[in-house]
Amino acid sequence: MTEKLLTPISSSLQGELHVPGDKSISHRAIIFGSLASGTTKVTHFLDGEDCLRTIAAFQAMGVNIEKQGQTVLIDGKGVKELKEPLEPINLGNSGTTARLLLGVLAGLPYHFTLYGDESLTKRPMDRIAVPLKQMGAVIDGRENGKYLPISVRGGNLKSISFETPVKSAQVKSGVLLAGLMADGWTTVTEKTTTRDHTENMLEAFGGKIKKQSGTITIEGKQSLIGTDIHVPGDISSAAFFLIAAAIVPGSSLTLKDVGLNPTRTGILDVLHAMGAAIQVVEERTIGGEPVGSITVSYSPVKGIDINGEIIPRIIDEIPIIALLATQAEGETIIRDAEELRYKETDRIESVVQTLKAIGADIEGTKDGMIIKGNSSIDGGVADSFGDHRIGMMIAVASLISSQPITLKNPGCIAISYPEFFSDLKKIIVE
Repeated sequence: MTEKLLTPISSSLQGELHVPGDKSISHRAIIFGSLASGTTKVTHFLDGEDCLRTIAAFQAMGVNIEKQGQTVLIDGKGVKELKEPLEPINLGNSGTTARLLLGVLAGLPYHFTLYGDESLTKRPMDRIAVPLKQMGAVIDGRENGKYLPISVRGGNLKSISFETPVKSAQVKSGVLLAGLMADGWTTVTEKTTTRDHTENMLEAFGGKIKKQSGTITIEGKQSLIGTDIHVPGDISSAAFFLIAAAIVPGSSLTLKDVGLNPTRTGILDVLHAMGAAIQVVEERTIGGEPVGSITVSYSPVKGIDINGEIIPRIIDEIPIIALLATQAEGETIIRDAEELRYKETDRIESVVQTLKAIGADIEGTKDGMIIKGNSSIDGGVADSFGDHRIGMMIAVASLISSQPITLKNPGCIAISYPEFFSDLKKIIVE
């Protein structure tokens, strides 16, 4: 177990940053580039551990993928040229790779075995395995395919109409990927809209889908064509710096070229609702995804209630929102976020434990948390629990702490933001 000593700062945060490429889009660019025919060039790819697992998975199936820094070249030969891997595929900590890859493998006439690290092995896979079994895939694993390790024997899929039981873009995407290789038309219906990067990228690769009132329909047996994809900055990574600037007195920070997909911008809505000084400029569209630059300056904020349809749009940002709420005037209540219990950790429990350990007044509920504002961050020892977003939240908390914080297991931050600490150092005024 490693530790990192994080010390408070006596100055502010100033300047501009380009955050790493969006993790969700980076995963999908590799997947669709590997399924397509022709060359796909991905720029500003996220060089994080999770996305590298997706590359390795398709390399194991015979796809020629070359990575040069943040640029990835994929020599796609189409679905029919994918091969049966010689060994089980290690997914590490990547839930996105696991659930989306299951959708792909369900449509291939081969046998696959998937496994992951201790954390991923505890995350439920039945939410995607159940509809894939309905389509005809043979899937088994611990507790009848609920948990990794999982084996898949795919091929000969039939189309289905499926209503997602959880608010999960991963489940939706896995079924759509399977539908791409099934006979007939596959329909996925969501009660609450989740991030739509899969739908956008399907169209970017020449795929045809129909979208209407929460229902997405895809025709099977389509062929995709390789294309160029530029990955915008990840708003989930930007959120840590946006909130850092909002809570460190005297700060003013601009995050450049951040993805502004409406299914992901709930963090901006929360900041506005809490009264933060925030401005979005330079808005434009690149590769079908809206992008822009976001400036946040320090300003007092107030507690609010956060619940309902906004939750899927902030599901990855709730840990850092919880920290923001500790510095707000009044109480913040987060509800309808039970999906947090099925992330890299039980994020309700880990956020509550971590913030309590460093002085915050917070309690967990079945589907969220209650956070008292005007809390002092007192320092101490805080565990990331191997969760990259908890680790980054602790690092931001240390900026306003009265005493140093010892962060246990800091290495997990590399899952989504390998350069996090060096970027943080760049914007601290000496």
